[in-house]
Amino acid sequence: MARVPLPPGFLRLPLAHRALHDRAAGVIENSPAAIRAAIAAGYGIEIDLQLSRDGEAMVFHDDGLDRLTAATGPVSALSAAGLTALTLRGSEDRIPTLAEVLDLVSGRVPLLIELKDQTLAMSETDGRLEAATARLLADYRGEVAVMSFNPHSVAHMARLAPSVPRGLTTSAWDPDEWAPLDPATCARLREIPDYASSESSFISHEAADLPRPRVAELKAEGAAVLCWTIRSPADEACARRIADNITFEGYAAPIPA
Repeated sequence: MARVPLPPGFLRLPLAHRALHDRAAGVIENSPAAIRAAIAAGYGIEIDLQLSRDGEAMVFHDDGLDRLTAATGPVSALSAAGLTALTLRGSEDRIPTLAEVLDLVSGRVPLLIELKDQTLAMSETDGRLEAATARLLADYRGEVAVMSFNPHSVAHMARLAPSVPRGLTTSAWDPDEWAPLDPATCARLREIPDYASSESSFISHEAADLPRPRVAELKAEGAAVLCWTIRSPADEACARRIADNITFEGYAAPIPA
């Protein structure tokens, strides 16, 4: 296992959070329309993955279906066919598979893939989402990287897709915001102890917590520092004092010349 650096596009192009979505315009987060909008604007793209009942990687943020569809219950209760049949609220788009999104992006812009925690406890995973992701990325030609809040998931990706750049999604791990996650787990993850063991090459850190000394320590050791989620030019200017790049939403982040 070896550390794989982020391709240069990830450090140049702002990354559209859950793709370039605009609910008021009927362009929903993580949707094909949002993917197309980001590509057209020339942004990199960040997306989220959940696992279907039958083991397919689905591009969807939440554990549950309620917020974004007319269905209820967990994503993991439905097959890929059942999930792709669901319309996203406020649009005509349906939940896409990772395979569909990879075909849509087709290497035109950098693609940052967050594997959502499947354990709800940041504990050891069964590896199914990671295996489904690695299988699809094996033949992908384009700038791509993977990350997760769950260090066990990143370790799985190191084993299953060693040539794909990987990183940790990190935060202040405020126990009140992460409840019902065990406060002891929050305390452990707060100091990003798994960076070296997962052979990560980057972190994507909570923007408000960027001044944390551990972030500076990792950057000094060569880690690329991305951040989430920037929602204004003022917040971007502040974040860029520390972060190498941003994940943004809700405004048109400038693209460097």
